[in-house]
Amino acid sequence: MNKWEITKIKKISIREPILIEGLPGIGNVGKIVADYLIEQLGAEKIMSFFAYSLPNSVFVNEKNLVELPKIELYYKKINNQDFLFLAGDVQPSNEQGSYSFTETILDLMQKYKCKEIVALGGIGLAEIPEQPKVYCTGNDKKFVTSVVKKGAKSEVYGLVGPIIGISGLLVGLSARRKIPSVALLTETYGHPMYLGIKSAKEALKILVKMYKFKIDYNSINKEIKIMEQEELGEEPDKKSALHKLRKLKEINYIG
Repeated sequence: MNKWEITKIKKISIREPILIEGLPGIGNVGKIVADYLIEQLGAEKIMSFFAYSLPNSVFVNEKNLVELPKIELYYKKINNQDFLFLAGDVQPSNEQGSYSFTETILDLMQKYKCKEIVALGGIGLAEIPEQPKVYCTGNDKKFVTSVVKKGAKSEVYGLVGPIIGISGLLVGLSARRKIPSVALLTETYGHPMYLGIKSAKEALKILVKMYKFKIDYNSINKEIKIMEQEELGEEPDKKSALHKLRKLKEINYIG
């Protein structure tokens, strides 16, 4: 029941890619970063993944129709380097599903001779951080050191507990395949309804330094301003991407 069905949307020759993973988690930091990069860089969807270990729910879209939760892989060549972005609405809902999905992704990465992997996540704090810090850990000391030189902090031991979910498993299991991998973990507020968009910007800045991405920060800066307005009790812009994502998190389901 945990076998993953892969739907190939577009056939592309992929060689020695760099994988950046950003699925929902603490503060949705990884998801915000991955979605922003996909939009800003114009990455195209090439695959989708389905299994019965995904959450047993559906989303209602803007057309008032239901959609199954999605996990998708996107591709973009930048500066003569192939990049893959793993993004989606959800993570697998159980431990076996998380392991089987991670191994499915790593099978693909091994096939493509993946150069390195960056997994994104959040560190939940008791309060909203004024200036979120980005920490780095990984399975390869040389790779971790190179990321620390771009502005991340390496003093992770004792600061975080287990890195739960796909972000942790990708870094852990990729060591067995000899794929250098790091986890970029950014401080954010640990409340389940909070969106760490300010934290996401700090992670984005590290990735831009690492890979020379050319992105426009205007959209995310607007969302940060909206977040700050909400924290002050002001009325948010209901058309903003942040407001729409928050409403998705607030909606309860019947079932």
